[in-house]
Amino acid sequence: MPTAQLKEGSDVVSGFKKFLLRGNLVDLAVAFVIGAAFAALVTGLVKDLITPLIAAIGGKSNFAALSFTINHSKFLYGDFLNLLISFLIVSAVVYFLIVVPFSRLLERFKPTPDQPAPVQDCPHCLSSIPQAATVCAFCTRDVGAPRAAGAVVPN
Repeated sequence: MPTAQLKEGSDVVSGFKKFLLRGNLVDLAVAFVIGAAFAALVTGLVKDLITPLIAAIGGKSNFAALSFTINHSKFLYGDFLNLLISFLIVSAVVYFLIVVPFSRLLERFKPTPDQPAPVQDCPHCLSSIPQAATVCAFCTRDVGAPRAAGAVVPN
């Protein structure tokens, strides 16, 4: 086998190894496994505890076996209700334990619109420009070093 093909093959293997060992890929895999385990746990909770309680209140012995028949076709809606309740519980947990805290964290670091950036007036055209500006955006003339707010510009 030619040397160029061996080097090219080892580059591909090396790149694949780097891809697999990146931290975010491993984190994603762990999150996926934990999420799947959590979903299975919630599905079991709903199937084995919650819907039997609902079925007992409704006078049925097996909630998953609830069905109706139309033209000799049997529609099993009890199992679908189990899955629907599981989905709602998982969605509520994700929303209240992940989305809401993350949104609050983002809000904490977002700049507030009620505190505008300090401005100064250009001494040449009298337009309002950011206080840190050294050149006017309107007349493109040099306004000098940034000044403190309210400083008087000599003419």
